[in-house]
Amino acid sequence: MTSTRPPSSARLGRVRRRAVVGSTAVAALLLSGCGADVASDGKSAERTTVDRCGEPVEYTTPRRTVAYEGGSADKLFSLGLTKHVHGYVMPPANPPVSQSPWASEYAKVKKLSDDLLNKEIVVDAKADLVVAGWNSGFSDQRGITPEILDKLKIQSFLHTESCYNYPKYPEKKAPFEALHTDLRRLGKIFRVEEKAKKVVGELERREKAVTAKAPEGSPVPVFLYDSGTDQPFTAGNQVPPHDIIQKAGGKNVFSDLDERWTQVSWESVTKSEPEVVIILDYGDKPASKKIEFLRKSPKTRELPAVKKGNFFVLNYNEGISGPRNIDGLEKFGKYLRELDR
Repeated sequence: MTSTRPPSSARLGRVRRRAVVGSTAVAALLLSGCGADVASDGKSAERTTVDRCGEPVEYTTPRRTVAYEGGSADKLFSLGLTKHVHGYVMPPANPPVSQSPWASEYAKVKKLSDDLLNKEIVVDAKADLVVAGWNSGFSDQRGITPEILDKLKIQSFLHTESCYNYPKYPEKKAPFEALHTDLRRLGKIFRVEEKAKKVVGELERREKAVTAKAPEGSPVPVFLYDSGTDQPFTAGNQVPPHDIIQKAGGKNVFSDLDERWTQVSWESVTKSEPEVVIILDYGDKPASKKIEFLRKSPKTRELPAVKKGNFFVLNYNEGISGPRNIDGLEKFGKYLRELDR
């Protein structure tokens, strides 16, 4: 099974070491279109070593960060790093940034593209850091990988949630712990460790509050429907919806799949007898169309969840790695507590 999201699904769409000596070198890098070490208040660039997936990498404090998708930008904004963000790349699958809790921060930086992440965008932006996921942003096929950016002296940061099959340097953490890890690591890179500690602490507090109120009894079987008609794409245990389901009191019916977004069969969905279907809502196909398909298709119309109309719509940015995962958890937790079984 594939671990990446399919092109039709629209995730579409889904450095390391350098030494710069003096302002002349900084200017030369900027003019060349490559990344530059720019330190705060004119001081020489400081370095710190932080893991990029399973690889220890030396970073200097970034000043022209490019974020790919809402999850990346939200992580940076939640840490108060707007002044370090040059711009963002937001493919059509993402809901409008006006819906973000950090809408005012998005307005302060540049929208660089509404297409997929590519090397040209990053070089043109004179980026000194790119934040994205492996196979959902960084891509061998599209010619933009951390290794390629290393050679251009442009730093890169990978979402830990996407690291479990990162070539040579895999790292595997539960999705929410991966989110916390990212915030701590970004905090270290940007030297805002105390802010990161507070942000993670608040997310953990909210998570525990939902878990403590989870419905008693057997967990509710839940199927996440991303996309697909011939075969559905769903969430394995390596993406945030898995933790949202489990911590709210449900059971991801594909929790045994050690995958991210992956393809399964309708027969396996039928066999799992889900009592709730989560619809992942994003740009190219509204949730209402997906629900209509599930209601009409002979493959799904007899599912317990479909017959009872038990659909929960999860916003795209609540489903990909980012601080809004906890918003999704709180909403789904409330939904399960009120569900009539």
